[in-house]
Amino acid sequence: MGKSEFRTSRKLLKKSRIGFMVIDAIGIALAYMIAIFALWLIKVPNFDYINAIIILPFVIVFKLIVFYIFKVYHLVLVNVGLDEVVKITWVVSLTNIIIVIVTLAIPDFVFIHEFYFLFTTLMELVFLISPRIVKRLLNMLLSRNLYCTGNRTLIVGAGAGGKIVLNEIRNNPNLDNNIVGFIDDDEEKIGNTFSSYPVFGPISEISKVIDRMDIEEVIIAIVNIEPTRFQQIINYFIDRPVKIKRLPSFKDYSKDTNEPILDVNVEDLLSRDIVELDDQGINEFIQGKKVLVTGAGGSIGSELVRQIISYKPESLMLVDIYENGVYDLITELNMDFIKRIDNKIKINVQIASVYNYSRMKSIISSYLPDYIFHAAAYKHVPLMEGSSMEAVRTNILGTYNVCKLADEFNVNKFVLVSSDKAVRPTNAMGATKRYAEMLIQHFEKISKTNYSAVRFGNVLGSNGSVVPLFRKQIANGGPVTVTDQKIIRYFMTIPEAVSLILQSAVFASGGEIFILDMGEPVKIIDLAEKMIMLSGFKPYIDIPIKITGLRPGEKLFEELLVDKESNTKTKNKMIYIEKLDNGKNIEDETNELLNSFEELNNLEVKFLLKKFVTTYTVDEKQ
Repeated sequence: MGKSEFRTSRKLLKKSRIGFMVIDAIGIALAYMIAIFALWLIKVPNFDYINAIIILPFVIVFKLIVFYIFKVYHLVLVNVGLDEVVKITWVVSLTNIIIVIVTLAIPDFVFIHEFYFLFTTLMELVFLISPRIVKRLLNMLLSRNLYCTGNRTLIVGAGAGGKIVLNEIRNNPNLDNNIVGFIDDDEEKIGNTFSSYPVFGPISEISKVIDRMDIEEVIIAIVNIEPTRFQQIINYFIDRPVKIKRLPSFKDYSKDTNEPILDVNVEDLLSRDIVELDDQGINEFIQGKKVLVTGAGGSIGSELVRQIISYKPESLMLVDIYENGVYDLITELNMDFIKRIDNKIKINVQIASVYNYSRMKSIISSYLPDYIFHAAAYKHVPLMEGSSMEAVRTNILGTYNVCKLADEFNVNKFVLVSSDKAVRPTNAMGATKRYAEMLIQHFEKISKTNYSAVRFGNVLGSNGSVVPLFRKQIANGGPVTVTDQKIIRYFMTIPEAVSLILQSAVFASGGEIFILDMGEPVKIIDLAEKMIMLSGFKPYIDIPIKITGLRPGEKLFEELLVDKESNTKTKNKMIYIEKLDNGKNIEDETNELLNSFEELNNLEVKFLLKKFVTTYTVDEKQ
């Protein structure tokens, strides 16, 4: 929800409250006027109806003030239920008891005889509750969509979450849903109705219900559902071309989401355990420290910044060559994130390239960071196959410069963000990342600075990754392009990867290559089919899938990152350590590489790389 929408919503809410205050004032006046008229009609002794009429406006004002103090007008007026009716009854009774006490306490003061206040209270409740009930009934009638338009919707979960979704659909004019019914596993609910809608079941039969009832949208409305159960439910009907939505989880609310119902995306379908972190350890590691992040405007770098800020460092230095990425991040931080965390954290920004040694020296010497997270790198395999010189310049020379400066200015810890492409590389990008790992192990031997690397695979949703590409292709009507039907990849979400980078930094004692357990591999063609179906389309019918052939330097099968037999376990079950010792000082090799690479053509640069990264298999076609 944008700020303008929020302001509009606030104005409408204010008008609604004022409207109900006016209706309540009329209701109170009617109740008491009927009581006054009845007392006059039966000629109750010592009753001065003129005096009662004069006092009545003061009574109305008193009651409205008490109603407001007790937040009667803060109730969700369109969803009045038993709880709201009880509260209104309680407040009305309280105000009338106060009036009776005042009447009895003041000599010769008679407003309405205390005996008749029971009748007045009942009348008042009728006039106050009726408009609220009527408003809700009208909303219900309108939401039932008598003309049967909107997406035919099935809600998973006939419980508290289902009620939340139902109320949101009834009251949110922006939602175009025609509810067909609910589906649940509770045998006592199956076959009955929930809020007048039929309850189907069990959930394992959802695909049959979708087919039989022509369902177009499914909303999973189970509060705080476990990830494994969520994925199980999705798998029951993932082959059906329906849009899928869900209730926000606690982690979504922690991001200040204002959306009551969220789209299910491919990240939600990752089959993995929840990442468990030593938050206290990370907090002690980061709090009060000066942290420098290179590549701060990129997918990983920007998420590093967000998560580091949450642990309250003294300050942050953001370094990136691409000004737009950093500008967007700083705008986000200034508008929202910093205000929620701590506006005392100093954020510094420098636009610079890591391969410019003098520029980086100026930045690091003046800032003197405690930690450096080095995320600046070229990462796109096909692009670097045709521009291997640039991959060497940024990924090797840039890493060398920052490693050397970390040693010179006594940085406590240096963490390199590496890649699974460094394992037995078949492309220039992977070879340069493997060389970068060799550099951190080299500097670990000669420096007091603690150097380590974190290696992981593909990150869902990162700039240039397959998921954003597929989304754009689906939005354009296809085709969705897959390089090979058999190609597989390991995936992790950006927040998961960054959380584990921070945890690895805490564990680092020097020289380690930390490897993140990426879970089970995913067939890219399966991913494409699921994304098409999540968008409500049929693969190969509504959206075609086109096989384009492997790109230069691209592997068919991703290397297995974690060998649980040989890799060393850490305290975190998703982080392992691979001890790779290059066994020699590579200063001379690095100087040879960096002094000659600019004079070579693209293929010659690759063969020079292979001279030092012996596991590199060069694609001689590029």
